[in-house]
Amino acid sequence: MAVKSVIEAVREAMREEMQRDSRVFVMGEDVGRRGGVFLATQGFLDEFGESRVIDTPLAEAAIIGVALGAAFRGLRPISEIQFSDFVWPAANQLIGEAGRLCYGSHGALKVPLVVRIPYGGGIRGGLFHSQNIEAYFFHTPGLKVIAPSTPYDAKGLLKAAIRDDNPVIFLEHKKTYRLVRGEVPEGDFTVPIGKAEVKRPGRHVSVISYGLMLHYCLEAAQLLAGEGIEVEVVDLRTLKPLDRATVLESVQKTGRLLIVHEDNITGGVGAEVAAVVADEAFGYLDAPITRLCGPDVPTMPYAATLEEAYLPNTAKIAAALRKLAAY
Repeated sequence: MAVKSVIEAVREAMREEMQRDSRVFVMGEDVGRRGGVFLATQGFLDEFGESRVIDTPLAEAAIIGVALGAAFRGLRPISEIQFSDFVWPAANQLIGEAGRLCYGSHGALKVPLVVRIPYGGGIRGGLFHSQNIEAYFFHTPGLKVIAPSTPYDAKGLLKAAIRDDNPVIFLEHKKTYRLVRGEVPEGDFTVPIGKAEVKRPGRHVSVISYGLMLHYCLEAAQLLAGEGIEVEVVDLRTLKPLDRATVLESVQKTGRLLIVHEDNITGGVGAEVAAVVADEAFGYLDAPITRLCGPDVPTMPYAATLEEAYLPNTAKIAAALRKLAAY
């Protein structure tokens, strides 16, 4: 085992897969000599050359369109969208094309495409470098959506995504890149897509989250442990397909559920989790299903005070958990 940051785990996953499989290549804005704006592809150009590390114009529709064509020809592209806020020109390629082609061709066409997208707030990125975009792709059949929280999961899930024959939206929370560190095994391993994980067991209340918010949930659970409240923390890891079984098992054990994400509350991933629990575990509930999410404003404010007001944090999560535990 070695202790790595999330960005180091992402870089290592891509490098190992490019060394393992000559069909794998990366493309995106500044991924070459610069090594990406977050240095995810640092050193790749020298190691793999210009034919497998392709600097593109500022043209997201072209980045995904070219990647789709390459995937049809048997290659395995990893496209980087520099910030989540800039993915919208590629929305038709992803939602209208990539997500539908396997179904529309009766399985004849495979789309082994990974789209890496840094997302989320908390870094003073303002209106155009902070968006949470997961709900748009979570809603789209045919796409897989992954949002890891730890270096271990980032590496294992990215390697699994690169080997998958379906289009995968791979969301990396920017604030976790260098803030979050953890043990990562040496050698080859993958983490199964579509499987959530209980990061902390508990018996009084369940909290379900992903990405950066998962770490705030763990901090809140630690606080409440000192008050005699045992919080079970579930990391979704994969948003689509959603691991309903792990979610339901946790709620059946605790009888209480808090869902936390920084994306807007209306129509978010949390709404679907709440619907699943209401449909399939209603009889186990001892309290209302609760969501703590970003408010319904268009995007993340720039001012530090407003960004803080927008985002869930440890204190807000702890307060919501105490309220649920008191039912």
